Amino acid sequence: MKQAILLTIFLSFGFTFAYAQRIPPADSAITTKHQVTVNGQRFAYTAKVGTQPVWDAAGKVLATVQYSYYTRDDIRDVARRPLVISFNGGPGSASVWMELAYTGPRLLNIDDEGYPVQPYGIKENPYSILDVADIVYVNPINTGYSRILDEKADRNLFFGTNADIKYLAEWLNTFVTRHNRWTSPKYLIGESYGTTRVSGLALELQNSQWMYLNGVMLVSPTDLGIKREGALDAALRLPYFTATAWYHKKLEADLQQRDLEDLLAEVERYTLDIFLPAIARGYSLSKAEQEKVVQQVAKYTSLRKETISQNNLDISTALFWKELLREDGYTIGRLDSRYLGIDLRDAGDRPDYNAELTSWLHTFTPAVNYYYWNDLNYKTDVKYNVFGPVHPWDRSNDNTGLNLRQAMAANPFLHLMVQSGYFDGATDYFNAKYNMWQMDPSGKLSSRMSFKGYKSGHMMYLRKDDLIQATDDVRQFIKKTAVQVNQSAKYEK
Repeated sequence: MKQAILLTIFLSFGFTFAYAQRIPPADSAITTKHQVTVNGQRFAYTAKVGTQPVWDAAGKVLATVQYSYYTRDDIRDVARRPLVISFNGGPGSASVWMELAYTGPRLLNIDDEGYPVQPYGIKENPYSILDVADIVYVNPINTGYSRILDEKADRNLFFGTNADIKYLAEWLNTFVTRHNRWTSPKYLIGESYGTTRVSGLALELQNSQWMYLNGVMLVSPTDLGIKREGALDAALRLPYFTATAWYHKKLEADLQQRDLEDLLAEVERYTLDIFLPAIARGYSLSKAEQEKVVQQVAKYTSLRKETISQNNLDISTALFWKELLREDGYTIGRLDSRYLGIDLRDAGDRPDYNAELTSWLHTFTPAVNYYYWNDLNYKTDVKYNVFGPVHPWDRSNDNTGLNLRQAMAANPFLHLMVQSGYFDGATDYFNAKYNMWQMDPSGKLSSRMSFKGYKSGHMMYLRKDDLIQATDDVRQFIKKTAVQVNQSAKYEK
């Protein structure tokens, strides 16, 4: 009887302990020491993985946000050391993508074009930006190891464009205070939906937390709440179609032999000057004019003229991903058109699956779990959510692009850099340019805006050549905008 009671107590305790391990602590930190060689220079750095609470107005803990924070050890003047705050997208996506494949001190094991290889794992990142800036990767609620802790908490406080921005701004205020980084030049970098997040955060931090930034970097940006519907939405896809057809060597010889960026400049002009007005005119466009446009679009995309005509010049991206290589028996990736997929049927108007995303998860998921457990000594039974449950997501009142513009107008130190891959069909590069034009139609802020394009897709850094170039672009952007000592933030007439 006594043994049975003891066994019951033991099993009960064991179950409770196991359950506790599946709930992250509200406030914790684990610190480890490492070294890395970047740009030929070897230096030591500290990695701090932790959780920091999200409180309500009464100070009650509602949730916890997990982060990983990397600081270079040999820095004496932290006040002048830039801090980069990094977010990914989704909106339910963790920060693993840029942490283990772009700016962080470790890279996942992939080939030079970004495809999975085995054994899975990680290696040093010789192109990390840790040589010029400290970095904190933030996982919003339900991504990474971040979780809601109070089951009665209102999900609307977290899962929406403006709610997300509001609680993260408060969270960042606490993080910056705890780590004594108020005097550091500060930067936000976001990828995909993360660009919506950081564009909104730029103004929210400025207006509600009185935290002013030196730079915002948008990697593969969304529409940032800037509307484009009807003819405009249809027309802006054309340069992406051309880039992808060029990559797959489907264009006619005179176009195929052209330099990609030179060709795209031509297609961009055609898109705005001829293609957009043609779609807008609808049936008022004469048959002769319509045929001329169809022929030119067919030339720029390699699609059949019948396909273009039957869709009234409005080719959806889903149809393009299915159609471009239909005769070859393949589909192409949504986020990166370099990736190939195989469908059950060659017929249809959209691919069966996202060829690129399945490839990426093939590599990233084992790498991040291995990395946190072995290198960062973060041992937990909480599942690392590469993608977490954050829906329904309230996308109403998205004014993030104009909010970023307002933050730049009010802060003469604030600069913007946009990075896009030419083969990204989800957040294509020409729409990223359109964002910038609409954010600053007068051109008064254009000297503080820059665009960088790369011969890859949504996560351009997965391709080694683009990783080298893109990290150097980030590095130069930080060096350029960190501001000289005693430089005044003011406009000159």
